[in-house]
Amino acid sequence: MFDWNDLHSFLELSRCGKLTLAGKRLQVEPTTIGRRITRLEEELNVHLFDRSPKGYALTEEGSQLLSHAEKIESEVNSIYQLLSAADMRLTGSVRIAVPEGLGVGIISKYLKDFHTKHPGIELELLADTRARSLSKREADIAIVMARPKTGRLVAWKLCEYRLALYGSRDYLKTHTKIKSIHDLIQHPFISYIDDLIDHPQLKYLQDIIQEPNIVFRSNSLQSQYQAVLDGIGLALLHGFLAAADKNLQAVLADEISITREYWMVVHEDMRQLSRIHAVSSFFTEVIKNEQERFLAIN
Repeated sequence: MFDWNDLHSFLELSRCGKLTLAGKRLQVEPTTIGRRITRLEEELNVHLFDRSPKGYALTEEGSQLLSHAEKIESEVNSIYQLLSAADMRLTGSVRIAVPEGLGVGIISKYLKDFHTKHPGIELELLADTRARSLSKREADIAIVMARPKTGRLVAWKLCEYRLALYGSRDYLKTHTKIKSIHDLIQHPFISYIDDLIDHPQLKYLQDIIQEPNIVFRSNSLQSQYQAVLDGIGLALLHGFLAAADKNLQAVLADEISITREYWMVVHEDMRQLSRIHAVSSFFTEVIKNEQERFLAIN
């Protein structure tokens, strides 16, 4: 009968593909991970990974083992939830991945409140345009812009939010007046770098204008926001970030308004852990209480 530590190492290596990363996640030396994988392969008499300079990739036999190993992991997590006094005291780390706008504009403003309520939980916030895999444990919780269609995931809708076209007040005073959507062809735009966007829901500029004159691109929403403030051009921005900024003004607000959604997602194996429940419940309530702000654009 193989050891759980060996199986746990197999799971982590299958998710990150590198001994160093797997060792870091399990807080052991990479050589220890390597020995455990070798021992597991010998006990099962199978070849679980193909090794290459790029890392470790599952073989067909490794992929077959993966689904069974995840079920065992789920049972181990359930036992831990049931019996671990540490978890019942709400300790440990929780990594939550969110879109940058939500992370900067809402989530980060409630970190102090969260810490006051749950001082034993170490919260890790990933706020950018990258998609994170819960199955590979790149995050414990994710807030995404569409309900996942595959995977052993539990998801619930948090809210709808609106985006509008914004320019700085100084820019709008000194450039060609915008009276209709047709006038937008005379203005420069700010947007994302298309090939660095993992979320198709962020590609919304083409929804309002064909072939816009984009003069600045960034994968950082904060950089885009600053570029609008500096008068470089116009951009679609989240209303919950821009509506309260007196230096910005919505353009054609009655005609240009894009609606998107936020969904909270947790892996089925993790949803019952008390620390995961504490984080997901806290920020679900935060977003519920901010509903009016999410729909503001002007």
